[in-house]
Amino acid sequence: MPMINFTNPLTLLVATLIFVLVLILAKETKRSVITAILLFVFVGLLIAHVVVFTTSSNLTQDTVSDLIVTMVFDLIFVLISFISYLWIDDIEAKLKKKKSIDNSLDWFWGKI
Repeated sequence: MPMINFTNPLTLLVATLIFVLVLILAKETKRSVITAILLFVFVGLLIAHVVVFTTSSNLTQDTVSDLIVTMVFDLIFVLISFISYLWIDDIEAKLKKKKSIDNSLDWFWGKI
């Protein structure tokens, strides 16, 4: 069964590096579409892992454990991608002088 296994440290490191590089690209180009694509990729990975988890009946205990850990990392990447999307979208709105519906990051930065 083909699966991106985030329990492998090398795979997790590569995914994190790709995420950081794409985030830097989005910040430098000031385009929130790039982070939106990244967000949809991680949501797609999460959906694929959930489908594998729910439809496969002959999974070993190790595979189930790996799938659960991988889905947790998928959720973490989705959360960080969403926050990154809000951040880059705010930068893009300020650059293009667009009126944003709301300042979506005030709730986040106000708590820190």
